[in-house]
Amino acid sequence: MGANDVKNGYRTSGRCVLEQVRAIKHTDIEDRTSTETTTSARMGVGSWIILIVLLSLLVATGVVIYLGWTLGKGTDVSTSSYVAMVLGVVISLAVGFGLMALLFYSSRKGYDEPPVMIVPENDSTESKDVPGTK
Repeated sequence: MGANDVKNGYRTSGRCVLEQVRAIKHTDIEDRTSTETTTSARMGVGSWIILIVLLSLLVATGVVIYLGWTLGKGTDVSTSSYVAMVLGVVISLAVGFGLMALLFYSSRKGYDEPPVMIVPENDSTESKDVPGTK
């Protein structure tokens, strides 16, 4: 076996691909933990602005809900409105569950892995099927 062996359909160069991935993940985790402790200790101006904007949106949503609840007293909701609301909730939940199931299915079957092109060693760059490419 040479330096460019083919194992389980993956081309390796001296080291196993799995070992290379583990080494990359290990160094990535070390880099992340060393920088996270210094940057998460204090928040910058941008982080405070985002926090204030999000809290303002939360308060505004609460105000709109309160006004809608208090101004809507005395109104009747028809049966067809309740049926439409229940159908909307059920269909939304079904779509959400279906998409999550597809997400887990594709992840477990390996569809989320990056593509790897495997070229046999005896394959040349010249095409033998097309005339005039020699």
